[in-house]
Amino acid sequence: MPDRRMRRLLLGAAAALSVLAALPARAFSALAGWRVGTDGVVELRTADYTSVTASYEAGSGGRGPRVWFDLPGSPSRPRGVLGGGPVRQVRIGQPQPGLTRLVIEFEPWVEIDPARLKLEAVDRDTWRLQLPLYPGRPYLVLGEGSLETPAAAPVLRPRSLDPTALPTGPAAPRAPLRTLSPGDLPQVTRGRYRVVIDPGHGGPDPGAVGIGGTQEKDVVLEVCRQIRDLLQSRGVEVLMTRDADIDVDLPPRAQLANGTGAHVFVSVHANALNMSRPDVNGLETFYFQSVQGKNLASAIHNSILGTVRREDRGVREGRFYVIRATRVPATLVELGFLTGADDAADLADPAHRRQLALAVTAGILEYLNQN
Repeated sequence: MPDRRMRRLLLGAAAALSVLAALPARAFSALAGWRVGTDGVVELRTADYTSVTASYEAGSGGRGPRVWFDLPGSPSRPRGVLGGGPVRQVRIGQPQPGLTRLVIEFEPWVEIDPARLKLEAVDRDTWRLQLPLYPGRPYLVLGEGSLETPAAAPVLRPRSLDPTALPTGPAAPRAPLRTLSPGDLPQVTRGRYRVVIDPGHGGPDPGAVGIGGTQEKDVVLEVCRQIRDLLQSRGVEVLMTRDADIDVDLPPRAQLANGTGAHVFVSVHANALNMSRPDVNGLETFYFQSVQGKNLASAIHNSILGTVRREDRGVREGRFYVIRATRVPATLVELGFLTGADDAADLADPAHRRQLALAVTAGILEYLNQN
């Protein structure tokens, strides 16, 4: 007779009920990235049209409940990330060959009603599940590296954490390497170019929430508005995927570039790792299977590195939807880590954001001149 203290059930939408055992084994995991937000929303990014199953197990013997997600393919390596608030830790492993499992383990005091858990496919490569909320005990923002490139992040091991020791606000911002002004920006042929600027997240989706409560959606919207104004001052037509604190789905962001004859698409984000890792900082810039996209990413990346103080985490290929689905040269730039002590201090500073806007604009204009 099964233990009455333990309950296990399958959750999810119709697409999540596919039988994983019937799928061919994948060399690489279909799990492209994951995040647990302060609002208790679990977000998974996967390969297109991948099946996902979610399961639940109640806790016993002093151990809290668990929710886990199974996807086809093998993870690059088993790894664990320390949690915060209701989450004890998150682990990625391989319970059997050809299967990736992401496990969220909760603290013993957490109570979960499995009837309220619902895994939803919100896009062909995006899945979400709402966890219970506990007033006064928010979740820490959890995730590894960029949402869709967890394997590129450092390996994190579960360890004890004193919540009172977490930084409550950013330190002083660093001085720039050079101070740009609008007059320093390259000239281009006026009226010739059209650029789409994409401030990430928005509305009920704050994106990363970092040290001092700084929200990604606010940082990138401010920077992107300045980029727009600076480009327009050089005679470049600019389209914004959002110009207010609103939620815009991923497909319309790419469609704006595809349907308007844009010359380039630039998506702007800020990174997050874990509040217990303020030592992780740096600039990352991504492109997807395009020489021109790589050239655009490199121009912006190098311009930022030459303007502000940032650890160089590289220009590399990524599978973000907005750059995969965009048919024009496209890049996604992560301006820094809101959970990193150095980057968070910079990103909270209006003067630093101004220099970032000028640096990104300079990179875009340099690319347009050269291509």
